[in-house]
Formats: sequence, structure tokens, C-alpha cells
Amino acid sequence: MPPTTAPALVPAPAPVPTPDPAAAPVPAAALRAAARPPVVSWARARVLAHGAARPLPARTVPLRDAAGLTLAAGLPTLQPLPGFDTAAMDGYAVSGTGPWRVRAAVRAGAPWAGVLGAAECVEISTGAEVPAGTRAVLPLESAVTTGDGRVSGPLPPPGRHIRRTGEDAPAGRRLAPAGTGIGPALLGLAASCGHDTLPVRPRPRVGVLVTGDELEHAGVPGPGRVRDALGPLLPALVAELGGETEEVRYVPDRPSGRLAGAVHAVRGADIVVVTGSTSVGATDQLRRLLDDAGARMVVDTVACRPGHPMLLAELAPDRWVVGLPGNPYAALVAARTLLGPLIAGLSGRTLGPLPCVPVHGRARPAPGLTRLVPVAWDGGRARIADGHRAAFLQGAAVGDALAAIPPDWTDGAPAPLVLTAA
Repeated sequence: MPPTTAPALVPAPAPVPTPDPAAAPVPAAALRAAARPPVVSWARARVLAHGAARPLPARTVPLRDAAGLTLAAGLPTLQPLPGFDTAAMDGYAVSGTGPWRVRAAVRAGAPWAGVLGAAECVEISTGAEVPAGTRAVLPLESAVTTGDGRVSGPLPPPGRHIRRTGEDAPAGRRLAPAGTGIGPALLGLAASCGHDTLPVRPRPRVGVLVTGDELEHAGVPGPGRVRDALGPLLPALVAELGGETEEVRYVPDRPSGRLAGAVHAVRGADIVVVTGSTSVGATDQLRRLLDDAGARMVVDTVACRPGHPMLLAELAPDRWVVGLPGNPYAALVAARTLLGPLIAGLSGRTLGPLPCVPVHGRARPAPGLTRLVPVAWDGGRARIADGHRAAFLQGAAVGDALAAIPPDWTDGAPAPLVLTAA
């Protein structure tokens, strides 16, 4: 029987356009430029830089070589802390009620094997193991000795001035997580736990390329020349951020193409930092060489001042290029925006929240941009330091932090701080 309803109409396929043989092909570099990431906020740029890289492979080093590195695994206790019941005061370990007969003198590192009976005690030093049968430790200043070898004094409550076995930490407890920076206190903690070595992430290795035909490297520069500030600045900053500078090389702007060769010639570095040559002027080569190499752009432009232009790209697997402006203060801001978080990511450290405090002083907020200004501590607030134009480092040199001033900031309003080392 024929159907009672009409069949549904199927639209005809759309015609496939025929390529125009006369149309000019789009250059690959132009296609890559069109696919570049958009301008990102300053806060977002830090997150992208930190999350771009995998932590470097872990290695095990002796405690003496671990300072300044990062834990690659949690730090466990190998025994209870303390490992035995310990006297917390100089005095007498007493049993029962007094007066107490003195049985012996017990010093740190030399346990007494006896057991205290009622109305007995031992003279004891701080850190010594309290003997079995001890009720508490009577402090030396509260004790009165008699000529018959006895001690009297107020009866201390049970357990007074005794650090019990494992009261700080039981065996096997993790005392510090992976990603913790290794400083003096952690080294001491690791030793007290019984560790001789630590699993760590090594310092990321950084090669620095300083570009420019106008740079002088010693003395007072002549007419039309400037003294290089970034060659001395960057290795110290890289060390402060947790990296290790492999080399500093100077690359002239001319002839064109020298920078590409210099970037590819850097060996053994996880990160290549290029100063200058990051814009789109006639002598700026960095973006062109990254396009030609097919690099993956992670951050191309950041909505902040100073620091424009800056960039972060993955040149090859586990090989990074950070482009900084040529002006010294702008380069410092850009390095703390991209290079610092990248080094932290490679080191396995977290990118924690920035402290936010009231910032006082004169600064002109920039519409739609974060403005980075140097600040110095003024009690519980931060005050903007003088001298922070893009090429001038005075404020950064005498300040304690960089304040990230948002577009709607007013004098006294809070702002995030990027803390700097003393």
C-alpha cells in the first residue's frame, strides 16, 4: 500500500566552491600570526607561564647540595620525633613524692639503664633520655639539695617538662610536601628525621642573549651609546628566581638573521632569554624566527605596563624562549611576569597567591592595563618608590616588591605584591 504521507524532502548538497587558481596563497607565517594567543591579563600571563612546562626530572642529592632546590617528593619522618622520652629542662627526673634520693646523673647522649622507684630521682640534663619510672622533671631552680644525697621541692604534675616519644611527629608522617623550597630550616628538619639525601628538582638552566648595537659593556657610554644593564642584572635575577645561568651572549641587531643562529646555538639550556628584539620594528627579529621555527606561542602580549612587548614560546619540546623588552625596568617586570613563573613550573613549585596590601603613593593607573610599580615597606603598608620609568631601575633597586596596580586603583587601595629578595 502506498504511504499515506509524503516523504520528507532532503536538501540538495551545497555546491563545493572551486578554488581560484589566481588567488595568492597565504604565507605560513601569516597563518601562524593569525593563530597567536590573544592579549592576556598580567595575572593570567603568570598562570599560563607557570603551567606551560612539566617539572624537570628528579634527582637525589646529599643534604649539603640541596639548599635552594625544590623537593621532588614529600619529606617523611624515618622515626618518631622525638625518638625517646626527653627531658625538656635541666633538673631532676623524679618518681613518686619527695623528698627524693638521687640515684645517678644522666646526661644527653648517655642513657641510664636503671629504673626509678618511689621517692627516687636522677639529676638530668636537657635533651637526656628520662629513665623508666619517671613521673616528671623538677626544674633545677625549683630543687633544694640536702646534705644526705636527697632533693626536695614542689611535686610537679605528671609528665611536666618531658617531651614524649613521637609527640612532634610519629614515624612515617609527611612533614613537607613535594614542591617545597629547600631552605635552612628544611635541611635541619631533614637531618633530624635521619635523612642523608633528598629527592630534588634541579635548577632550570637559562641561556641569556642580550641584543642591541648600541650597548657598551664597561665604563661611561659615549654619544648615542648606552651602558648594558641587563647582562649584569639577569644572571642575578635568574639565581633569585631559582634558575642557573649557563651563559650570557651579546647579539648585534645587524646583519639580520644573527639572532636565529644565536638562539639555536645555545646548548644545554632549558630556557633561552632574549632581551630586546621582541617588537615588530625593522631590527626586531625574535617573532620572525619563532614563526619560521614553528614555535608554539604560549603568551604573546600581556596587558601591563611596563613590560610590553614580552612573550613566551615553546621552541621545541622542553625548550623555552622568553622574550623581554630591551629597557631595563621593563625587562625586569617582564621577567618577573613570565620567567619567574616558568622557572617555578620547571622546578615543581606551586604558584601561590600573592600577598595583597594597601599601597600608597603616586601612580597613574592605565585603562585596561596592570601597572607594575616598585614599592617599599612602610609599616604594614607599601609605599610607591620613586624612579620607575621603563629604562630606570632606581625604584626597583631600593624597593622591596613590585605592586600590580589594577586599572581602578586609588591611593591607599590594596594591590597584589610580587616580593623580591633582600
